[in-house]
Amino acid sequence: MPTKHPAGERNAIGRRIREARLKQKPPVSQEDLAARLAVRGVYFDRSAISRMEAQRRFIRDYEIIAIADALKTSISWFFGEK
Repeated sequence: MPTKHPAGERNAIGRRIREARLKQKPPVSQEDLAARLAVRGVYFDRSAISRMEAQRRFIRDYEIIAIADALKTSISWFFGEK
């Protein structure tokens, strides 16, 4: 069973997802990201993406792969690489 970080965070990359989403040209809304993920077979609604970005939802490895692909960002960037 996954555990929470002492600060209550459930993932380490939520803030980076939001950053990547908003720096797209034009910026990608949470609903647009959900649609991009659905095309890749990963189904979220806007509120699930909001919870991920707020670090209140765990993120599975295959979800990270799909998010990186949908936002044209490397997986390693989400974990702090430049």
